[in-house]
Amino acid sequence: MEFQFHPKLHLLLCLFILFLSFFQAQPTSFRYCDDVNYAVKVSGVEITPDPVVRARPATFKISSATREAISGGKWVITVAYIGVVVHKETHDLCEQVSCPVATGNFVVANTQKLPAFAPPGTYTMKMTLKNENNEPLTCITFKFKIVFGSSVSDI
Repeated sequence: MEFQFHPKLHLLLCLFILFLSFFQAQPTSFRYCDDVNYAVKVSGVEITPDPVVRARPATFKISSATREAISGGKWVITVAYIGVVVHKETHDLCEQVSCPVATGNFVVANTQKLPAFAPPGTYTMKMTLKNENNEPLTCITFKFKIVFGSSVSDI
């Protein structure tokens, strides 16, 4: 005998999955570092999962648009906890996206596993995109939370 979902149960399950995915990938609010008319405008920041679970991979996705082509550069990422810088890294832009970046929309995504010893709480991330002459193209800051893993997800 083959098990089949009742059509209403199937629809309810689909709606539940859609509901969960909506809350899993909510946009994160951000602000620009300075009151500058940057060449690159950020349209959104998405963190998955949100909140971030320590010792598990997290993806930070930055949606942007540029009014001028970008032939190269770097992303500088600084993370602070309680106002103290706890991590800093630099990524070659052309390793994150295909260069040159044409005028228009582009997305930079970075996935990494956060350390197991990271204390739970609210962190501030500063992301600066600089061109090949080390001039800032954009700079944003946003907050994110790190939590302990749940016992359900650890099974």
